[in-house]
Amino acid sequence: MYADKTLTCRDCGQPFTFTQGEQEFFAQKGFTNEPTRCPDCRAANKRSRGTGGYGGGYSTGGGGGYGRPEREMFPAVCSSCGKDTQVPFQPRGDKPVYCSDCFATQRETGYANRGGGNRDRW
Repeated sequence: MYADKTLTCRDCGQPFTFTQGEQEFFAQKGFTNEPTRCPDCRAANKRSRGTGGYGGGYSTGGGGGYGRPEREMFPAVCSSCGKDTQVPFQPRGDKPVYCSDCFATQRETGYANRGGGNRDRW
């Protein structure tokens, strides 16, 4: 059904092969467009964007992980204990913000009180 195709890279202008296996992979993933960059230019483009190809998820700080830039942190005052802290989002003021210790406490007691504490049932 699929056969190797020779395509031209839009960045460097060099020909590259869109293999039968790659075409099957693209079809399996539901991709409808053929690649427009050769593997080398595709990798260089990912590096220049600061992504390593691992989308989604959250970093716990300390370097960002998977080649992502370090997460921007914002200063805040804990709504529970009043301690100065740093959070990975811009506080808007309409919701409480907690330091990591108070957040952990809220998480432990809050889920049980709202009926969401039974997380191991799945």
